[in-house]
Amino acid sequence: MKKYTLALDLIDEADLIHQYEDYHINSWPEINKSIIDAGIHLMEIYRSGNRLFMIMETSDEFSFEGKRLLDAQNPKVLAWESLMWKFQQPLPWAKEGEKWVLMKKIFELDNSNTETDDAKNQSDL
Repeated sequence: MKKYTLALDLIDEADLIHQYEDYHINSWPEINKSIIDAGIHLMEIYRSGNRLFMIMETSDEFSFEGKRLLDAQNPKVLAWESLMWKFQQPLPWAKEGEKWVLMKKIFELDNSNTETDDAKNQSDL
């Protein structure tokens, strides 16, 4: 399993942001299918102000290039992406034509595989 985090900005207009959220609450079934078919198991989008943050968990076989090729052959995905550009704007540091920008992980705390002192003490009884 692979994990990716990405960022994108919305146009900073309350009405457009509201419309964008409505589209995602009621996303098109064909879009959801295209995401799953590309090998994406989990996709979450969070918003703070007009900044979006996406988390994706994918199969080990997933690639952005493979997703791009599948999307280019899917008229519904092309229509969706064209519609979403009405609401989105690239990050200031995005490359030409780039929407979602991969984020760099700078910190991780994983305490999921360690026992607490209380649990260790109880297991010693």
